[in-house]
Amino acid sequence: MRYIRNVPRRFTLALLGATGLVGGEVLRLAAAEPRFSRIVALVRRPMPAPPRAVAKEPAIDIAVIDFRRPEEWRSRLCVDAIVCALGTTIRKAGSRERFREVDYDLPLGIATLGREAGARHFLLVSALGADPRSRVFYSRTKGLLEEAVRALGYPSLTLVRPSLLLGDRGELRLAEELGKRLSFLAPPRYKPVTATSVAAALLACALSPAPGVRIVESAEIPSLASRP
Repeated sequence: MRYIRNVPRRFTLALLGATGLVGGEVLRLAAAEPRFSRIVALVRRPMPAPPRAVAKEPAIDIAVIDFRRPEEWRSRLCVDAIVCALGTTIRKAGSRERFREVDYDLPLGIATLGREAGARHFLLVSALGADPRSRVFYSRTKGLLEEAVRALGYPSLTLVRPSLLLGDRGELRLAEELGKRLSFLAPPRYKPVTATSVAAALLACALSPAPGVRIVESAEIPSLASRP
């Protein structure tokens, strides 16, 4: 009798936001994960590929694209899973309209094209308190995006809602510094989480897709991130 050895499934991954805090950690961690056969990072400006822990896999493709010309890159979204870590702040965006473009229009457009291209799992970095009926513009925008992506019919959809993100942004943010100092006072739901933990949680979900919609609240992120 012949025995067939179980071969671990390999996944293909597309990443949006690789030059950002969470997206950069996703790319770094995914590059060391041999269960990914290919990683496509779609970016607006050139960036170096991270070092790989294995010789051949995953293959890493850093593609500099013009988001306004999807006909040139939409085929790159034909993957198993798409991680969208795009985002900004109203302060950096300069206006609510520009913030909505980056945090709603662009992610929704990516999700729509990905579904059309055949991707089966969409993983979105949302935010704690995301609610389409919130009176807070930021939280309402995040909630409306979640609602719109749900309607696209992905077989698997993961919505990760981190609290205050900690990591090396290369700039001083007073809110983050205050959050670090006072984190021991915060309930688990509101405790700050590191970008590395969020990235690890995203990849854990990408490698173990579940049917339907999965919401990962901030308090759950550390336990997911610690999974092998």
